[in-house]
Amino acid sequence: MLVKQGFYVENVIAMKETTPTAMPPCFERWCKKFDNCWKNQPQKIGFRHYVGGLLGESERKNLSQMANNSIGVVYNRLHHFIADSPWNASKINQRRIEIINQCSQTKFRRGFSLILDDSGHRKSGNFTAGVGRQYIGEIGKTDNGIVTVTTHYYDGQKSLPLDIELYQHICSLPGGKEDKLFEKKPDIGIKLIDRSLNRGYRPGIVLIDAGYGNNTTFLKKLEDRELNYLGGVAKNRKIIITKPQEIEVKISLKELAKSLSPKDFQPVILNTEKPKTVFVTIFTRISVTIRRRKNFCHLMRC
Repeated sequence: MLVKQGFYVENVIAMKETTPTAMPPCFERWCKKFDNCWKNQPQKIGFRHYVGGLLGESERKNLSQMANNSIGVVYNRLHHFIADSPWNASKINQRRIEIINQCSQTKFRRGFSLILDDSGHRKSGNFTAGVGRQYIGEIGKTDNGIVTVTTHYYDGQKSLPLDIELYQHICSLPGGKEDKLFEKKPDIGIKLIDRSLNRGYRPGIVLIDAGYGNNTTFLKKLEDRELNYLGGVAKNRKIIITKPQEIEVKISLKELAKSLSPKDFQPVILNTEKPKTVFVTIFTRISVTIRRRKNFCHLMRC
């Protein structure tokens, strides 16, 4: 619950969204669970102000608007907490995941699906870390913006964010591709998956889109970790299928789909905003790289 208060200043109403002291008791109880992650009281206060700002109704979640829309929050102190105060974001996120897994309603289940994806957001200017001209999924085209790689937990009932990492575009780094900070998205993806494995949370399957499914090196790394995966691949991707008499044939997915009869496909209704029917066929012996795999590959024909 957010408390709003109106203030008349020279006949103009200025709306203040939140005041930290008026936040519900559950907010303070939740924030207290992170208190051992901070070194001093100002950090604890800064954390509460920042989280309260993120939960506010402001369209833009920048520090200036968070401070302006909250009673008792000073911009300079909030900026110091984010930009200069020494704290470890990974440690805070680790604590968040521990808290999630301690609650019976959000506790992780065995065999969950781990969703790996990247998300782009349009951004003007060039002062933000990682900003550059790249494909922005939010608008479906190349533009100036930032991209983050994320992992999510899904067990059929609930979806929870796990980890996030900023993708540093080459034009945002002084050394370009040779810069020590540059990492490709698939490499970042493997790093995020390893974080879940190191925590002891092993997914039943990893879900990826074609941006990762077309990367042979990435798929091999998943197999090295003995992870099952399901992902998209380009229609011109060459695969190896086994025909009768154990004869292996290399063929593109498009050619394989055309060679199948309509009876080989099953209709599946996608529960989206506008329900859509796709036709799916499943193979259990298919190779996307040179060596044999037994992972599932789904072909769709709309």
